[in-house]
Amino acid sequence: MMADNMRWVGTWTTTPAPAEGVAFANQTFRMNARASIGGDRLRVRLSNAYGSRPLLVGAAYLGLRDAGSGVVSGSNKRLSFGGADSVTIAAGALAVSDPVSFALPPLADIAVSIYLPGDLPANFGITGRYARQINYVSPPGDFASSVVMPVGSISGDWLFVSGVDVLASADTGGIVAVGDSLTDANISTLDAYCRWPDQLARRLQARRGGRPMGVMNQGLGGNRILHDIRGDSGLRRFDRDVIAQPGVTHVIVMLGTNDLRNRWAKPEEEVNADQMIAGLKQLAVRAQTAGIKIFGATLTPFENETFLPGAWTPEREKTRQALNEWIREGGAFDSVVDFDRALRDPEHPTSMLPIYDCGDHLHPSDLGYNKMGDAIDLSLFE
Repeated sequence: MMADNMRWVGTWTTTPAPAEGVAFANQTFRMNARASIGGDRLRVRLSNAYGSRPLLVGAAYLGLRDAGSGVVSGSNKRLSFGGADSVTIAAGALAVSDPVSFALPPLADIAVSIYLPGDLPANFGITGRYARQINYVSPPGDFASSVVMPVGSISGDWLFVSGVDVLASADTGGIVAVGDSLTDANISTLDAYCRWPDQLARRLQARRGGRPMGVMNQGLGGNRILHDIRGDSGLRRFDRDVIAQPGVTHVIVMLGTNDLRNRWAKPEEEVNADQMIAGLKQLAVRAQTAGIKIFGATLTPFENETFLPGAWTPEREKTRQALNEWIREGGAFDSVVDFDRALRDPEHPTSMLPIYDCGDHLHPSDLGYNKMGDAIDLSLFE
Protein backbone atom coordinates (compact mmCIF):
# COMPACT_ATOMS: atom_id res chain seq x y z
CA MET A 1 0.00 0.00 0.00
CA MET A 2 1.29 3.48 -0.90
CA ALA A 3 1.79 5.98 1.93
CA ASP A 4 -0.52 9.00 1.98
CA ASN A 5 2.43 11.36 1.60
CA MET A 6 3.65 9.72 -1.64
CA ARG A 7 2.34 9.67 -5.22
CA TRP A 8 3.37 8.36 -8.63
CA VAL A 9 4.69 11.02 -11.02
CA GLY A 10 5.97 10.55 -14.55
CA THR A 11 9.68 11.25 -14.87
CA TRP A 12 9.74 10.45 -18.61
CA THR A 13 7.13 9.70 -21.26
CA THR A 14 6.75 9.29 -24.98
CA THR A 15 3.59 9.40 -27.06
CA PRO A 16 2.36 6.09 -28.50
CA ALA A 17 1.96 6.26 -32.28
CA PRO A 18 2.06 3.82 -35.20
CA ALA A 19 5.63 2.91 -36.23
CA GLU A 20 5.21 2.17 -39.91
CA GLY A 21 7.19 -0.14 -42.17
CA VAL A 22 9.03 -2.10 -39.48
CA ALA A 23 8.79 -5.77 -38.48
CA PHE A 24 10.49 -7.84 -35.77
CA ALA A 25 10.68 -11.42 -34.52
CA ASN A 26 12.17 -12.86 -31.33
CA GLN A 27 14.27 -9.78 -30.49
CA THR A 28 15.24 -7.57 -27.56
CA PHE A 29 14.73 -3.81 -27.56
CA ARG A 30 16.88 -1.47 -25.47
CA MET A 31 15.16 1.90 -25.35
CA ASN A 32 17.10 4.83 -23.86
CA ALA A 33 15.58 7.81 -22.09
CA ARG A 34 16.52 10.69 -19.80
CA ALA A 35 14.65 11.08 -16.52
CA SER A 36 13.55 14.47 -15.21
CA ILE A 37 13.08 13.86 -11.47
CA GLY A 38 14.80 11.14 -9.47
CA GLY A 39 13.62 8.68 -6.85
CA ASP A 40 14.25 5.31 -5.29
CA ARG A 41 11.14 3.42 -6.39
CA LEU A 42 10.15 3.20 -10.06
CA ARG A 43 7.75 1.53 -12.44
CA VAL A 44 7.65 1.28 -16.23
CA ARG A 45 4.76 1.54 -18.68
CA LEU A 46 4.71 -0.52 -21.89
CA SER A 47 2.24 0.21 -24.68
CA ASN A 48 0.49 -1.89 -27.31
CA ALA A 49 -1.74 1.06 -28.24
CA TYR A 50 -1.70 0.41 -31.99
CA GLY A 51 -1.25 -3.36 -31.93
CA SER A 52 -3.72 -5.44 -33.90
CA ARG A 53 -3.40 -8.36 -31.47
CA PRO A 54 -2.02 -9.09 -27.98
CA LEU A 55 1.68 -8.46 -27.38
CA LEU A 56 3.71 -10.99 -25.37
CA VAL A 57 6.58 -9.46 -23.37
CA GLY A 58 8.89 -12.27 -22.31
CA ALA A 59 11.16 -10.21 -20.08
CA ALA A 60 11.71 -6.57 -19.10
CA TYR A 61 14.58 -4.82 -17.30
CA LEU A 62 15.39 -1.30 -16.16
CA GLY A 63 18.98 -0.07 -15.80
CA LEU A 64 21.13 3.03 -15.78
CA ARG A 65 22.44 3.65 -19.27
CA ASP A 66 26.16 3.40 -19.95
CA ALA A 67 27.82 3.93 -23.33
CA GLY A 68 26.19 2.63 -26.50
CA SER A 69 23.96 -0.39 -25.91
CA GLY A 70 25.36 -0.97 -22.42
CA VAL A 71 23.94 -0.43 -18.96
CA VAL A 72 25.94 0.28 -15.80
CA SER A 73 27.04 -3.04 -14.34
CA GLY A 74 24.89 -4.01 -11.37
CA SER A 75 22.10 -1.52 -12.16
CA ASN A 76 19.90 -3.71 -14.39
CA LYS A 77 16.76 -4.71 -12.45
CA ARG A 78 14.23 -7.26 -13.68
CA LEU A 79 10.68 -5.93 -13.88
CA SER A 80 7.61 -7.96 -12.96
CA PHE A 81 3.93 -7.56 -13.78
CA GLY A 82 1.52 -8.72 -11.12
CA GLY A 83 4.37 -10.79 -9.72
CA ALA A 84 5.11 -12.52 -13.04
CA ASP A 85 8.27 -12.10 -15.12
CA SER A 86 6.27 -11.84 -18.37
CA VAL A 87 3.08 -10.13 -19.43
CA THR A 88 0.65 -10.18 -22.36
CA ILE A 89 -0.64 -6.73 -23.28
CA ALA A 90 -4.04 -6.63 -24.95
CA ALA A 91 -4.41 -4.88 -28.30
CA GLY A 92 -4.87 -1.17 -27.73
CA ALA A 93 -3.84 -1.37 -24.07
CA LEU A 94 -0.82 -0.77 -21.86
CA ALA A 95 0.81 -2.61 -18.97
CA VAL A 96 2.30 -1.03 -15.85
CA SER A 97 5.09 -2.93 -14.12
CA ASP A 98 5.25 -3.65 -10.43
CA PRO A 99 7.32 -1.09 -8.48
CA VAL A 100 11.03 -1.84 -8.24
CA SER A 101 13.66 -0.42 -5.90
CA PHE A 102 16.02 1.64 -8.03
CA ALA A 103 18.38 4.51 -7.20
CA LEU A 104 17.57 7.06 -9.90
CA PRO A 105 19.36 10.44 -9.78
CA PRO A 106 17.60 13.45 -11.37
CA LEU A 107 18.36 13.87 -15.09
CA ALA A 108 19.91 10.38 -15.26
CA ASP A 109 19.97 8.34 -18.46
CA ILE A 110 18.09 5.07 -18.18
CA ALA A 111 17.61 2.05 -20.43
CA VAL A 112 14.48 -0.10 -20.58
CA SER A 113 15.10 -3.50 -22.17
CA ILE A 114 12.22 -5.69 -23.31
CA TYR A 115 12.34 -9.11 -24.92
CA LEU A 116 9.53 -9.87 -27.37
CA PRO A 117 9.63 -13.56 -28.30
CA GLY A 118 6.85 -13.47 -30.87
CA ASP A 119 6.63 -12.64 -34.56
CA LEU A 120 5.75 -8.97 -35.15
CA PRO A 121 5.09 -8.44 -38.86
CA ALA A 122 4.60 -4.96 -40.32
CA ASN A 123 0.83 -5.36 -40.15
CA PHE A 124 0.96 -6.11 -36.41
CA GLY A 125 0.71 -2.41 -35.61
CA ILE A 126 4.03 -1.61 -33.96
CA THR A 127 3.72 1.12 -31.34
CA GLY A 128 6.53 3.67 -31.33
CA ARG A 129 7.56 7.29 -31.73
CA TYR A 130 10.34 9.18 -33.46
CA ALA A 131 12.92 9.81 -30.77
CA ARG A 132 15.92 11.96 -31.84
CA GLN A 133 17.67 9.32 -29.79
CA ILE A 134 19.72 6.22 -30.61
CA ASN A 135 17.99 3.04 -29.46
CA TYR A 136 19.00 -0.57 -30.04
CA VAL A 137 17.43 -3.76 -31.38
CA SER A 138 19.23 -7.07 -30.84
CA PRO A 139 19.76 -10.04 -33.13
CA PRO A 140 17.29 -12.87 -32.39
CA GLY A 141 17.22 -13.82 -28.72
CA ASP A 142 16.62 -12.65 -25.15
CA PHE A 143 19.34 -10.16 -24.15
CA ALA A 144 17.27 -8.03 -21.77
CA SER A 145 19.47 -8.89 -18.79
CA SER A 146 22.77 -8.33 -20.66
CA VAL A 147 25.06 -5.57 -19.45
CA VAL A 148 26.10 -4.89 -23.04
CA MET A 149 23.40 -5.94 -25.48
CA PRO A 150 24.50 -7.21 -28.89
CA VAL A 151 23.17 -4.91 -31.62
CA GLY A 152 21.38 -6.17 -34.70
CA SER A 153 20.12 -2.75 -35.74
CA ILE A 154 19.74 0.81 -34.53
CA SER A 155 16.33 2.45 -34.20
CA GLY A 156 15.44 6.12 -34.26
CA ASP A 157 12.13 5.35 -32.55
CA TRP A 158 11.11 4.56 -29.01
CA LEU A 159 9.31 1.23 -29.43
CA PHE A 160 6.70 -0.14 -27.02
CA VAL A 161 8.06 1.75 -23.97
CA SER A 162 5.78 4.70 -23.13
CA GLY A 163 6.66 5.90 -19.65
CA VAL A 164 8.72 5.68 -16.48
CA ASP A 165 7.18 6.77 -13.17
CA VAL A 166 8.80 7.68 -9.84
CA LEU A 167 7.25 7.34 -6.40
CA ALA A 168 7.60 10.91 -5.16
CA SER A 169 6.49 13.12 -2.31
CA ALA A 170 2.86 14.23 -2.41
CA ASP A 171 3.85 17.83 -3.18
CA THR A 172 5.64 16.81 -6.39
CA GLY A 173 3.96 18.07 -9.55
CA GLY A 174 4.03 16.90 -13.13
CA ILE A 175 4.23 18.98 -16.32
CA VAL A 176 3.06 17.50 -19.61
CA ALA A 177 4.33 19.13 -22.81
CA VAL A 178 1.90 18.31 -25.61
CA GLY A 179 2.72 19.37 -29.14
CA ASP A 180 4.12 18.42 -32.53
CA SER A 181 7.64 18.12 -34.00
CA LEU A 182 8.69 21.37 -32.33
CA THR A 183 8.08 19.67 -28.98
CA ASP A 184 9.67 16.33 -29.87
CA ALA A 185 12.55 18.38 -31.38
CA ASN A 186 12.75 17.20 -34.97
CA ILE A 187 16.11 17.94 -36.66
CA SER A 188 17.85 18.51 -33.32
CA THR A 189 21.14 16.70 -32.66
CA LEU A 190 20.80 13.01 -31.82
CA ASP A 191 21.27 12.18 -28.13
CA ALA A 192 21.88 15.85 -27.29
CA TYR A 193 18.67 16.32 -25.25
CA CYS A 194 17.88 19.68 -26.81
CA ARG A 195 14.09 19.35 -26.70
CA TRP A 196 12.53 22.32 -24.93
CA PRO A 197 11.00 20.02 -22.27
CA ASP A 198 14.54 18.72 -21.59
CA GLN A 199 15.75 22.26 -21.02
CA LEU A 200 12.74 22.96 -18.80
CA ALA A 201 13.61 19.88 -16.71
CA ARG A 202 17.23 21.05 -16.38
CA ARG A 203 16.13 24.50 -15.24
CA LEU A 204 13.70 23.08 -12.69
CA GLN A 205 16.45 20.91 -11.23
CA ALA A 206 18.98 23.75 -11.17
CA ARG A 207 16.85 26.28 -9.31
CA ARG A 208 17.15 26.69 -5.56
CA GLY A 209 14.05 25.55 -3.76
CA GLY A 210 10.69 25.37 -5.46
CA ARG A 211 8.23 22.57 -5.93
CA PRO A 212 9.68 19.34 -7.38
CA MET A 213 8.31 18.84 -10.91
CA GLY A 214 8.49 15.90 -13.30
CA VAL A 215 8.48 16.76 -17.01
CA MET A 216 6.70 14.49 -19.49
CA ASN A 217 7.21 15.11 -23.22
CA GLN A 218 4.14 14.16 -25.26
CA GLY A 219 5.25 15.79 -28.50
CA LEU A 220 4.33 13.96 -31.70
CA GLY A 221 5.72 14.99 -35.07
CA GLY A 222 3.02 16.18 -37.47
CA ASN A 223 0.38 16.38 -34.75
CA ARG A 224 -2.60 18.67 -35.25
CA ILE A 225 -5.40 19.94 -33.06
CA LEU A 226 -8.26 18.90 -35.30
CA HIS A 227 -7.21 16.07 -37.64
CA ASP A 228 -5.24 12.84 -37.36
CA ILE A 229 -1.97 12.35 -39.24
CA ARG A 230 0.49 9.92 -37.67
CA GLY A 231 -1.33 8.85 -34.57
CA ASP A 232 -4.27 10.74 -33.16
CA SER A 233 -5.18 14.42 -33.24
CA GLY A 234 -4.64 16.54 -30.16
CA LEU A 235 -8.35 16.44 -29.37
CA ARG A 236 -8.44 12.66 -29.68
CA ARG A 237 -5.31 11.87 -27.64
CA PHE A 238 -5.60 14.50 -24.91
CA ASP A 239 -7.22 12.28 -22.28
CA ARG A 240 -4.69 9.46 -22.78
CA ASP A 241 -1.54 11.56 -23.22
CA VAL A 242 -2.26 14.35 -20.73
CA ILE A 243 -5.07 13.76 -18.24
CA ALA A 244 -4.13 10.12 -17.61
CA GLN A 245 -0.43 10.84 -16.97
CA PRO A 246 0.65 10.00 -13.40
CA GLY A 247 0.93 13.06 -11.17
CA VAL A 248 0.10 15.63 -13.85
CA THR A 249 -0.63 19.08 -12.42
CA HIS A 250 0.22 21.32 -15.39
CA VAL A 251 0.15 21.08 -19.19
CA ILE A 252 1.77 23.29 -21.83
CA VAL A 253 0.03 22.91 -25.18
CA MET A 254 1.71 24.00 -28.42
CA LEU A 255 -0.46 22.79 -31.29
CA GLY A 256 -1.71 24.38 -34.49
CA THR A 257 1.27 24.75 -36.83
CA ASN A 258 0.43 21.55 -38.71
CA ASP A 259 -3.24 22.47 -38.85
CA LEU A 260 -2.11 25.59 -40.70
CA ARG A 261 0.37 23.83 -42.97
CA ASN A 262 -2.14 21.13 -44.07
CA ARG A 263 0.76 18.92 -45.11
CA TRP A 264 -1.42 16.49 -47.05
CA ALA A 265 -3.11 19.34 -48.96
CA LYS A 266 -6.62 18.05 -48.29
CA PRO A 267 -9.15 20.79 -49.00
CA GLU A 268 -11.55 19.37 -46.42
CA GLU A 269 -8.82 19.78 -43.76
CA GLU A 270 -8.02 23.42 -44.46
CA VAL A 271 -8.73 25.28 -41.22
CA ASN A 272 -9.30 28.81 -40.02
CA ALA A 273 -8.49 30.53 -36.75
CA ASP A 274 -11.99 30.07 -35.33
CA GLN A 275 -11.83 26.31 -35.81
CA MET A 276 -8.43 26.05 -34.12
CA ILE A 277 -9.55 28.31 -31.29
CA ALA A 278 -12.60 26.11 -30.72
CA GLY A 279 -10.35 23.05 -30.51
CA LEU A 280 -7.94 24.69 -28.07
CA LYS A 281 -10.86 25.85 -25.93
CA GLN A 282 -11.94 22.23 -25.63
CA LEU A 283 -8.46 21.19 -24.46
CA ALA A 284 -8.50 23.97 -21.88
CA VAL A 285 -11.92 22.96 -20.54
CA ARG A 286 -10.93 19.30 -20.32
CA ALA A 287 -7.69 20.07 -18.47
CA GLN A 288 -9.29 22.49 -16.04
CA THR A 289 -12.16 20.11 -15.33
CA ALA A 290 -9.55 17.54 -14.29
CA GLY A 291 -7.92 20.09 -11.96
CA ILE A 292 -4.91 20.60 -14.25
CA LYS A 293 -3.55 24.07 -14.98
CA ILE A 294 -3.12 24.58 -18.73
CA PHE A 295 -0.77 27.06 -20.41
CA GLY A 296 -1.18 27.97 -24.06
CA ALA A 297 1.99 28.33 -26.12
CA THR A 298 2.09 30.66 -29.11
CA LEU A 299 3.04 29.27 -32.52
CA THR A 300 6.49 30.13 -33.83
CA PRO A 301 6.98 31.75 -37.27
CA PHE A 302 7.67 29.61 -40.35
CA GLU A 303 7.73 32.03 -43.28
CA ASN A 304 8.99 30.36 -46.49
CA GLU A 305 9.81 27.07 -44.80
CA THR A 306 11.78 24.62 -46.94
CA PHE A 307 10.77 21.47 -45.05
CA LEU A 308 7.49 21.55 -47.01
CA PRO A 309 7.81 24.20 -49.72
CA GLY A 310 4.62 26.12 -50.28
CA ALA A 311 3.15 25.33 -46.86
CA TRP A 312 3.55 28.93 -45.74
CA THR A 313 1.28 31.49 -47.36
CA PRO A 314 0.41 35.08 -46.41
CA GLU A 315 -3.14 33.91 -45.64
CA ARG A 316 -1.91 31.20 -43.27
CA GLU A 317 0.40 33.73 -41.64
CA LYS A 318 -2.61 35.93 -40.90
CA THR A 319 -4.31 32.93 -39.31
CA ARG A 320 -1.22 32.21 -37.18
CA GLN A 321 -1.16 35.82 -36.00
CA ALA A 322 -4.87 35.71 -35.15
CA LEU A 323 -4.46 32.46 -33.22
CA ASN A 324 -1.47 33.80 -31.28
CA GLU A 325 -3.36 36.95 -30.39
CA TRP A 326 -6.21 34.83 -29.03
CA ILE A 327 -3.79 32.62 -27.06
CA ARG A 328 -2.29 35.74 -25.46
CA GLU A 329 -5.51 37.65 -24.84
CA GLY A 330 -8.43 35.20 -25.04
CA GLY A 331 -8.39 34.18 -21.39
CA ALA A 332 -9.04 30.47 -21.97
CA PHE A 333 -5.67 29.39 -20.55
CA ASP A 334 -4.37 29.75 -17.02
CA SER A 335 -1.28 31.46 -18.44
CA VAL A 336 0.69 31.87 -21.67
CA VAL A 337 4.12 30.68 -22.83
CA ASP A 338 5.20 33.00 -25.64
CA PHE A 339 7.46 30.89 -27.86
CA ASP A 340 6.70 33.19 -30.81
CA ARG A 341 8.20 36.16 -29.02
CA ALA A 342 11.20 34.10 -27.89
CA LEU A 343 12.20 32.94 -31.40
CA ARG A 344 10.98 35.53 -33.90
CA ASP A 345 13.21 38.00 -35.65
CA PRO A 346 12.34 41.45 -34.20
CA GLU A 347 13.11 43.03 -37.57
CA HIS A 348 11.01 40.48 -39.49
CA PRO A 349 8.55 38.86 -37.07
CA THR A 350 7.09 36.43 -39.61
CA SER A 351 10.43 34.57 -39.55
CA MET A 352 12.62 32.98 -36.90
CA LEU A 353 15.76 34.77 -35.86
CA PRO A 354 18.49 33.01 -37.91
CA ILE A 355 20.50 31.87 -34.86
CA TYR A 356 17.43 29.96 -33.64
CA ASP A 357 16.60 28.44 -37.06
CA CYS A 358 17.88 24.96 -37.99
CA GLY A 359 17.87 26.12 -41.62
CA ASP A 360 14.48 24.89 -42.83
CA HIS A 361 12.68 27.99 -41.40
CA LEU A 362 10.23 25.74 -39.54
CA HIS A 363 12.16 23.80 -36.91
CA PRO A 364 14.45 25.51 -34.40
CA SER A 365 18.14 24.73 -34.06
CA ASP A 366 19.50 23.16 -30.88
CA LEU A 367 20.00 26.70 -29.61
CA GLY A 368 16.43 27.57 -30.57
CA TYR A 369 14.92 24.58 -28.77
CA ASN A 370 16.87 25.47 -25.64
CA LYS A 371 15.75 29.09 -25.97
CA MET A 372 12.15 27.83 -25.90
CA GLY A 373 12.86 26.00 -22.65
CA ASP A 374 14.40 29.18 -21.26
CA ALA A 375 11.32 31.23 -22.19
CA ILE A 376 9.07 29.44 -19.67
CA ASP A 377 8.50 31.30 -16.40
CA LEU A 378 9.28 28.79 -13.63
CA SER A 379 7.08 30.67 -11.18
CA LEU A 380 4.09 29.29 -13.10
CA PHE A 381 4.61 25.95 -11.37
CA GLU A 382 4.66 27.13 -7.75
